[in-house]
Amino acid sequence: MITRRVATGLGVATVLFSMAPAASAAETTILNASYDVSRELYKDVDPAFTADWKKKTGEDVTVKQSHGGSTKQAQAVAEGLEADVVTLNQPTDLDFLAKKGVISADWRKQFPHAAAPYTTTSIFLVRKGNPKGIKDWDDLAKSGVSVVVPNPKTSGNGRYTYLAAWGYAKEKFGSDDKAREFVAKLFANVPVFDGGGRGATTTFTQRGIGDVLVSFENEAALIKAEVDGSNFDIVYPSLSIEAAPPVAVVQQVAEKRKTEKLAKAYLDFLYSDDAQKIIAKHHFRPQNAEILKEAHLPEIRTFNVEDKIGPWAEVQKIHFSDGGIYDQITTKQN
Repeated sequence: MITRRVATGLGVATVLFSMAPAASAAETTILNASYDVSRELYKDVDPAFTADWKKKTGEDVTVKQSHGGSTKQAQAVAEGLEADVVTLNQPTDLDFLAKKGVISADWRKQFPHAAAPYTTTSIFLVRKGNPKGIKDWDDLAKSGVSVVVPNPKTSGNGRYTYLAAWGYAKEKFGSDDKAREFVAKLFANVPVFDGGGRGATTTFTQRGIGDVLVSFENEAALIKAEVDGSNFDIVYPSLSIEAAPPVAVVQQVAEKRKTEKLAKAYLDFLYSDDAQKIIAKHHFRPQNAEILKEAHLPEIRTFNVEDKIGPWAEVQKIHFSDGGIYDQITTKQN
């Protein structure tokens, strides 16, 4: 018997299992450990995949979901959460699992586009009418502006926000020293750090904390279109970060459970036209150029972390390791 915590609406749960109808003994199940704000996406992807698999093979399968902060999820898988696949939101989380021997060391080569079936970016959600006049990253560092961001130590969403602000400041001011000063001012305006993106959403929308929520494009669009659009506006900054959420088969688990073929097929499905259309529907940016064009998502100038800031491994060590720059600027504030 599986015990599960149930989250309603945009409620947050550290680990959430979203299950298809009870499986018969003959069915095969796989578990997808994913990041915090991908719940709605995989709620649509999973039944589309199971229908496709049934049509191709005649076999019934069940896909289960686990959601939480991306880094928390990676740690849970490393510590024994038996996920057959991971669909997290930052390469460093998969690199961590590779170092633990849980996934293949060459996971980037296992699927197209460096194993990222779609991209997204960090944008702003403000209260209706934008009373603080927030237009760009500079406004988030001003005195009197309260910014809601998930914790960069546990959430890829939070790390992307930090790096988006760093890249913006580095381009505008021309140095890492100025970027550090800018990011320190911005994070001094964060009143509370939630463990993941969905928790930050709850803090902003339900608890009424903050003037602006920085989150992925899909999360802002979900709130605006489906939850409480009358009370919020979306703001696109002049420059943001390209986030390419990567995927991988958890070989250690799939080999043990004999689900390698099914796990790979599930991740391959994410690149199919059917899945790419679902991805676009949920305001992510599919890798299929034609489907992306049809999605009519707003244009935004973005940068790649490795091009502007440095290799992911170095970025993780310099900025987010214990005692790194993030710890230094937040500890100093305290």
